[in-house]
Amino acid sequence: MAAVSVFGITRRGLTCRVSRGPRQFWSRSRTEKEPVVAEIIEEVKKDPILVCPPLRSRRYIPPDDLQNRLESYIKEVFGPSVARNWQDTTLEDGHLKFSLLARLADDLGHAVPNSRLHQMCKVRDVLDFYNVPVQDRSKFDELTASNLPPNLKITWGY
Repeated sequence: MAAVSVFGITRRGLTCRVSRGPRQFWSRSRTEKEPVVAEIIEEVKKDPILVCPPLRSRRYIPPDDLQNRLESYIKEVFGPSVARNWQDTTLEDGHLKFSLLARLADDLGHAVPNSRLHQMCKVRDVLDFYNVPVQDRSKFDELTASNLPPNLKITWGY
């Protein structure tokens, strides 16, 4: 058989490729592949565990010495050059803000959520956030525990 030439255009100009002969698809020199034997693997299926993990408690009660703790963390993070009115210290530097909030979250076990981070502009904002207690009950639990009028009753088993 004759050689087949293929022309193509590239960025630099006209190119020419010449193949050296017909492809050897059916030749004997080609090695035969061994047949693949499918192995039967028996998987042991276990019953799913239906135990729910314990609910995460979000309860937070502010400690009595919160201002003293916050002031000591401010002095650690910002250094001893903090003004007398330390509550008006701004949190413009992101690294210092992260360092302060991370230390408070580790110490108090209550972190500032992502949706509220942009509101923490001054130390006073952080102090106000950590002064608010968080209850672990839902509104329905609070309604059940409160004194309801006699014509209103909440039943959970329906």
